[in-house]
Amino acid sequence: MSDVKGGLRLSVLDQSPVLTGSTPAESLERSIELARRVDELGYQRFWMSEHHAMDTLACTAPEIMLARIGAETKRIRIGSGGIMLPHYTPLKIAEVFRTLYALYPERVDLGVGRAPGGGPMESLALRRSRKTPMEDDFPDQVAELLAFLEDGFPQGHPFSRVRAMPAAALNGRYAGPDVWMLGSSMWSSAAAVEFGLPYSFAHFFSPVKTREAITAYKRSFTAGVRRSQPEATVAVGVVCAETQEEAEYLATSVKLLQRRIRLGDRRPVASPEEALRELRLLGDVPMEEGEWPRYFGGTPAFVREHLEQMAGELGISEIIVNTIVWDHAKRARSYELLAREFGLAG
Repeated sequence: MSDVKGGLRLSVLDQSPVLTGSTPAESLERSIELARRVDELGYQRFWMSEHHAMDTLACTAPEIMLARIGAETKRIRIGSGGIMLPHYTPLKIAEVFRTLYALYPERVDLGVGRAPGGGPMESLALRRSRKTPMEDDFPDQVAELLAFLEDGFPQGHPFSRVRAMPAAALNGRYAGPDVWMLGSSMWSSAAAVEFGLPYSFAHFFSPVKTREAITAYKRSFTAGVRRSQPEATVAVGVVCAETQEEAEYLATSVKLLQRRIRLGDRRPVASPEEALRELRLLGDVPMEEGEWPRYFGGTPAFVREHLEQMAGELGISEIIVNTIVWDHAKRARSYELLAREFGLAG
């Protein structure tokens, strides 16, 4: 059933949540503090997301945060979860992440996605050009990005003499960021196969197609230039505490956050007390759910059991954990409890 060997690896996706009563600047500082802590605890990766014009999430430019976090950490891989590629030119992203790789060699991941990271008006404001109708050229962008990173344009191509700097070849071998395909649909699963990339599924965002997308990716993957075998992970919400009751209490903040997002409400993360009051007023609001919940909340043993069960069912050896609670100390504590339960080599 599972190809998980040698223990389940854990990574972190951080979204710089803005808490009621605090500022976005404080949220970014907390992300840096959290990166230092999970590096010490032995997590595999620390990825940062990209969102625009939201009071809820502070990180609009993960590449800037990664430049700082790389200097603040020692061993953990750092990366984007992800860069919303439709907003940018492939050459610019290649140069940004080659620069990060030059600063922190063998530690940089470049996760790319097709989602806007905001609403329709934000997407319009971020468009590369407003003089032509909007078109979906994401596959062309990915191909161009990979060609810039790998110096892979064929002779005669207009860009064959354009080099993404700083150069990243070592003894003729590719040396640069690991590129990941991110998504929450069957489309992204197929795109990861097409480009021969590792794949990360955003289960906490859209949990319906998780098994189907991961299974299709692993079944269809063909060994090629970039990878000899498929590599997949899922990003899952987790709230871990000493007791089940405390975990469920803390998780009311993210439960309300998910409800609010469905209603177009982008206010900062509410305290558990405020969340409980508002959830009572909202009543039942249907949420799409899949085989596994978006968030696992409970004691370390409870969370570990469910994460390992999910990883075993999917045949993956790594899970990316995303924790949003109102109290930053409780957020850090959740990661600490999980690391201890899994025996991470901190």
